[in-house]
Amino acid sequence: MRFAVDAHAIGRHLTGNEVYVRSLLNGFATLDRESEFIAYLSTDDAESWVPSRNPFLRLGCDLALKLRRDRPDLLHVQYTAPLACPVPVVVSVHDVSFLEHPDYFPFYRSAQLRFTVRRTIRAAARILTVSEFSRDSIARAYHLDPDRITVVHNAAADCFHPVRREVAQAQALDRFGIAAPFIFSVGDLQPRKNHIGLIRAFASLVQAHPRLPHHLVLAGKETWFARRVHDAAKDSGISDRIHFLGFVSDDDLLHLYNGCELFCFPSLYEGFGLPVLEAMACGAAVACSNVSAIPEVADGAALLFHPSKSDEIARAMLDLILLPELGTRMRRLGVQRAAHFSWQNAARKTLGVYYDVAEQRQAVPGRTIPASISPQ
Repeated sequence: MRFAVDAHAIGRHLTGNEVYVRSLLNGFATLDRESEFIAYLSTDDAESWVPSRNPFLRLGCDLALKLRRDRPDLLHVQYTAPLACPVPVVVSVHDVSFLEHPDYFPFYRSAQLRFTVRRTIRAAARILTVSEFSRDSIARAYHLDPDRITVVHNAAADCFHPVRREVAQAQALDRFGIAAPFIFSVGDLQPRKNHIGLIRAFASLVQAHPRLPHHLVLAGKETWFARRVHDAAKDSGISDRIHFLGFVSDDDLLHLYNGCELFCFPSLYEGFGLPVLEAMACGAAVACSNVSAIPEVADGAALLFHPSKSDEIARAMLDLILLPELGTRMRRLGVQRAAHFSWQNAARKTLGVYYDVAEQRQAVPGRTIPASISPQ
């Protein structure tokens, strides 16, 4: 078999989308040595052998031309397939926030996704998503039978694991000048990540308990919305205790997750919520939103709050700070919860979908899936 994957997200700091495709490709390499995998990366050089980074060129002609040259059995994309795609498409749709909350996006981006994702889903041989919440949302939005949508859960990468807190805190101090104790959060500076709500909750926490020495550390790429988040920090009255790190590497994330007093994830909408699992895998005590797919991922191993209520966010953070036994329990439960997910299982299940689609196309009776990727 020959399988192609649109891997343009790799190397572009596209956070969840990049982690997803990179982790699956790593899993495929260990599970299936019989098949050939083609990963289409992107570059600014349209003359290169890889598709252009320009989405109009990449989806309009580059990918289609390369697919005709390479002749794979299928193409796996995230959200959007190329025009005139000559092979069957497997599409991963992580969520439909662009339909349910278009205000979270610049207008042009939500409009583009509404058009291209609908076209891709209608043409797709199979649809993948990352949670039961997203499966139900996709089925409802596109009037699909939920059985047409396969759930393949994300996982924390192997690089996220417990590290001695003293070592992690020393690394955070050396790399970013941030001294413990600190509250940590991860997410691009965009509306649905709710940084403004977190900043307000943190400010109210400090005002109510001025002896708390904690700082708030935010890691995530700057976006079109970033200025409003920075303005909220400036207006908080405690801007000297709020730190913006921008995009950080996995190695830095490892030490920030391990070095924090607690991890807070106040997102308003997630198709999965991967940072919750990453923090849990590192042994961090987690407080997170009780909306969308996040409770499905946390499953009792975190303190939950309503993300639109600053007092609930502040209360959850305070409980984890002031109640050591609660923090210890959440850290233990979090490590156990994160262990339920693995990219190896995700890659195995995804490969099973690939083989189903390829076999239907080739109509070859009796072909078997390699034993290494049979469901376990």
